[in-house]
Amino acid sequence: MHIGELADRSELSLRTIRHYDEIGLLKPSARSDGGYRLYTERDFERLMLIRRMKPLGFALEEMGELLAATDALEADPADGAARARVDAFLAEAVERRAKLERQLAAADEFIARLSAR
Repeated sequence: MHIGELADRSELSLRTIRHYDEIGLLKPSARSDGGYRLYTERDFERLMLIRRMKPLGFALEEMGELLAATDALEADPADGAARARVDAFLAEAVERRAKLERQLAAADEFIARLSAR
């Protein structure tokens, strides 16, 4: 698929996807004869993983680390170091989600108190 379709499907801007390419986070799988970026379904799934890390506050460098670990696991499911890294990211994501949940609960309480006045 072309970058426009990838942008539409992922709900990310062309600029963001191009930036991810420039920094090596999401390289297109191929280029057309005209030089246009071409992406596969696997590329889309990688982009969605990146997109899902953003609200949890992961830095671009951390995103790259996770992608490298998941790539290593795909290449060798028995890679213990890669498994440990993915597990560490999972634990961190759970912690960050819990923090967001507490913040959302506080916001709900604030809204309820204002509504009661």
